[in-house]
Amino acid sequence: MNPAEHSTIRPQTWADFAGQPQVVKSIKIAIQAAKSRNEPMEHTLLYGPPGLGKTTLAHIIATEMGKGIKITSGPALTRAGDLASILTALEPGDILFIDEIHRLNKTVEEALYPAMEDFAIDLILGKGPAAKNLRLDLNPFTLIGATTQAGRISSPLRDRFGIIHRLRFYLPEELQGIIQNAAQKLKFSLDQESSLEIAKRSRGTARIALKLLRRVRDFTLVEHNSTVSPQATRQSLEFYQVDEEGLDETDRKLLRSIIEQHNGGPVGLETIAALISESVDTVSDLYEPFLLQSGFLAKTARGRIATLKAYNHLKVMKS
Repeated sequence: MNPAEHSTIRPQTWADFAGQPQVVKSIKIAIQAAKSRNEPMEHTLLYGPPGLGKTTLAHIIATEMGKGIKITSGPALTRAGDLASILTALEPGDILFIDEIHRLNKTVEEALYPAMEDFAIDLILGKGPAAKNLRLDLNPFTLIGATTQAGRISSPLRDRFGIIHRLRFYLPEELQGIIQNAAQKLKFSLDQESSLEIAKRSRGTARIALKLLRRVRDFTLVEHNSTVSPQATRQSLEFYQVDEEGLDETDRKLLRSIIEQHNGGPVGLETIAALISESVDTVSDLYEPFLLQSGFLAKTARGRIATLKAYNHLKVMKS
């Protein structure tokens, strides 16, 4: 997908953003209050599984505040000087969005504390006895942090956020609205039944819903001359190996490995990662949350176990 198309279908306003009603209302109140006081919005932390709209919300906040937005990520900020160069370039009220904020190194994180509290940053010039401490004043700004692993954020950093929200998985009806809106922007005629079929197989995640929409669009263009129907949509999704529960080939491989190689579990996270040739972080961030939420996996003190629902879905007899 080209960047221009991605920008086109990303919601730009609240009218385009579906779902997360509690989060949206809270942010709207914070924006309105900040604007009435002519102040930046409070620093905000958004957390939850990938693909639920954390970056999109940051863009909408910037739009609603009428301010610019600078986007970076925790791993990209390797030195305090990297952070200082970004912060000193911000205009009054601008938004700084840091994705994967849990991956900030300790030095950068500690440099961020006075920036968040006092709108100032301390830099050490030189080395040894001749080193001098320089404090730079910053324009007031709003930091929006995003993370998939809120538990890995240190307490001192977490406590400096005035607004903290967890984004939940979307309901199929909410995703249906997101899909229909995106399809209109892509000039792709999609019936309601087809959009709901895509929504049901999207793992409660907006990013996956939009990805599947684009795959259905491609498949129907090539295989059905762009003639969309519920049957063609189901055929598209089956071709891409996304089943009626939203599980893809890797999900099924993960569950089948636990059932067939470890008698249903319990199995440790490292073992699961090895079984499907993925990193532990990928399993814990990308696959596990949905499988737990939808009842295919369960957590125990000794590890993960496949549930009866997983056995039934894979049509495997429980021994």
